[in-house]
Parts: sequence; C-alpha cells; structure tokens
Amino acid sequence: MANKITSFGRYFKVQPKSIVAPYWLDEIIKSTMYENTLTVGNLKSYGDSCLSGDNNLIQTINFNKLISFNIKTGILKAEVGISLEDIINFIVPRGWFLPVTPGTKYITLGGAISNDVHGKNHHKFGTFGSFINSFELLTSDGQIRTCSPNENSALYNATIGGLGLTGTILTAEMRCFKIETSYLDVENIKFKSVKDFYAINDDSVEWESTVAWVDIANDCRGIYNRGNFSNRRKYGLILHSEKKINFPLNYPFINNFTISIFNQLFYSKQLTKIQKITAHYEPFYYPLDKLLNWNKVYGNKGLFQYQFVIPLDARNELNDIVKIFKKYNQKSFLTVLKTFGELKSPGLMSFPKPGITMAVDFKYNDKLHKCLAEADKIVMAVGGRLYPAKDSRMSAEDFYTMFPNIEEYKKYIDPNYSSDFSKRMNLTK
Repeated sequence: MANKITSFGRYFKVQPKSIVAPYWLDEIIKSTMYENTLTVGNLKSYGDSCLSGDNNLIQTINFNKLISFNIKTGILKAEVGISLEDIINFIVPRGWFLPVTPGTKYITLGGAISNDVHGKNHHKFGTFGSFINSFELLTSDGQIRTCSPNENSALYNATIGGLGLTGTILTAEMRCFKIETSYLDVENIKFKSVKDFYAINDDSVEWESTVAWVDIANDCRGIYNRGNFSNRRKYGLILHSEKKINFPLNYPFINNFTISIFNQLFYSKQLTKIQKITAHYEPFYYPLDKLLNWNKVYGNKGLFQYQFVIPLDARNELNDIVKIFKKYNQKSFLTVLKTFGELKSPGLMSFPKPGITMAVDFKYNDKLHKCLAEADKIVMAVGGRLYPAKDSRMSAEDFYTMFPNIEEYKKYIDPNYSSDFSKRMNLTK
C-alpha cells in the first residue's frame, strides 16, 4: 500500500493501493493496464475527485515537457503534467499569457482540462476547455485517440470537465492570449452590500477580468477588483517573484475570532472608495500563491470550499444563502463573488453556467453539513449547481439533478477508471 495522501482541502485522507509518477509514455501505458486506475495531477482539487483509496494512482507531475510553441499564433503543445506556472514562465517573456486561469498556477494542464477550470474572465472568455484545440487520450484498452472538436468529438466533450474518468490525457494543444506587458490596469472599488456589488458588476461588463472579495458576516460588504492587461509596453514582460513563504505549521489558526479580525483589516486597508493601480499578474490572479501550504491554517480537519452558481437575477436567493451561513455562525476569510457569462463550454460536465458564482472557504465543523444542506436547497430551487472539483459532501441525487448531461457523459467513462467522488456519485463502482 502507498502512503496516505490528501486533496487540497485536507478533509479526505486516503491510502491508495499504489502511486506512480511516470516520466515516459511507455511507463504511463504500463500503469493503465492495472484495474482500478485514476490519473491525477498536483492534487489541488479541494474535495475527493482527485482521490481514491482503492485505486492505483498515476500522478503526471513528471510527465511535464513542453513539446512546441508557435510564437506568432500562441499555440502551445505540452505533456499534461506541466504546471500552469511552468507554462507562464515560458510564454510571458514571449508576450503571451494563459487565456483562462484559476486562482492558483500550481495545477497541471491535465487538471485544468479535466476540471474545465474558470477564472475572473469567464464573462469574456469562457472556460479553459474552450481554448483546447486537441488532446491525446489513452484509455485502458491501450488505444491512444486524438480528440478535438472535429475528431472523436464526443469523447473530447466528455473529457473536458470529465473529472479524469474518461482515460488519461497525455498531451494537449491550447491557444494562448496575446499580451503587451505582464501588468494590468486595475480598479479596486469598495462596496457595502449585495445590491452595491450588482451595481458595480453591471458597470464592469467591458472589463476583461472581474472578481470581488466579500465579507459574508457583514452584509456582504467587500472590494470589487476589475482589470485589463495594460497596453503600455514600458512595464515590460516580467515574471512573478520566485520568493515564497512556506507555512510551516499544521495548526488551526482559523476561527471565528481571527476571521473577524482579518475581514475588518482587509476591508479597511483600502482608504478610498475607488483605487486605481497598475498591478502585476501575480497579485491580481494569484494572491495566495506566495503563501505555500496555506491550507494548513485550517488544521487537521481541513476545510470545505463551497462553490455554487445561481442565475444572475437570483439576488434575493443569494442573500438568503448568506443568511443561512450567518444562522449557523459560519464565517469565512476567503469568499469570492464573480460573474459567469453566456459562453458555453464544450465540456458535457462543465460547471459554469450563466449567472453569479460564490466560492466560500469554511473551516470544517460539526454544523457545516447541516448548514450547506440548507444552502443546497436554495441553489437547487433556482436551477443552480455546485462545483464537483470543490465538493466534499453533496448528494448523488442532487448531483444528477444539477448536471442534466450525466447520462450522456457516463457512456464515455472508462470502465477501469474511478475516484472516491465518482463512487460517491454512483458514476462508477
């Protein structure tokens, strides 16, 4: 048996049968011959979609070579264990950036595809999967298929956002985003309520990237951030700093008292209502990446991230969900609110849909399951859904209701692949 591992949320701790981290294609092919397989990246999913206590895990982090890059078109091809950070390090000095990025650059290319990650620019660009030209997929029958919108398109659609259950992605070709500089023109705007957030949000549709930090314990007051990559070349194409702070202790520093202090300080740090600055991409897109292992501040029991999307006009329901959090005295120092646009992902199981999405980090506690079950009812009632990559506790019944394409998707699940999430959702045995 392999050593115990955990996902980023640290709530689940499992002991796989084996873990291998191949460097070469023939090693990966050999590894997929075992029964009960799951291919994973850097284990950055919050829940159990990247875990299995019964499986042989193939970790792709050593299968990470850059294959080709066209500096004129921005088309990049790489092995899927390459991290978004390594892609950024290569393309930024050449005047390109990721078309879509989540809140950390420490995930793999394969993980970004399998979870069809989204970012602050969904209302303009859609999901990560929308920029994948093609990929090679290894299935347990030993075949390697090229998948694209025009070739094996059904398998292409099932794999994007497919949670790693359709096989092992080997290489992928993606389109990058042209930039003049690695800096953004940014406006940070303070607001006092959900109503204020909506007013600012309605006025921000032309901005490339938008997101808001909110304090759910204080009427959802917060700071709205909106930014566009600058066209002023004088700022240059500078990479992010290599200096990181490694959080050394596994200790529950997070509690309602420390959260209240942090939220007050964070809201008060901006003295004016509107702040206009030029910001590097790292603090704008990856504010927590400087603090390695920051999830340890939640202690051994870990954290749940609860992320949902509901229709844009469900303002009262958003307030009702926040009231449920307050009813159970659930506080969070990291809550973000942003918009999903109309652009449809090619992924059958992609999470984003048009609306407003909130992601809330909660320290695990005994009241949390009951609290979130009440919130689920509101999300379901307005036709919303939860994010499987972040989930640690939704029911299979709710999952099947939230994702109407499940039956079609299940046709493409590889019979040798499963995860703890897929078993919990009755997708696999």
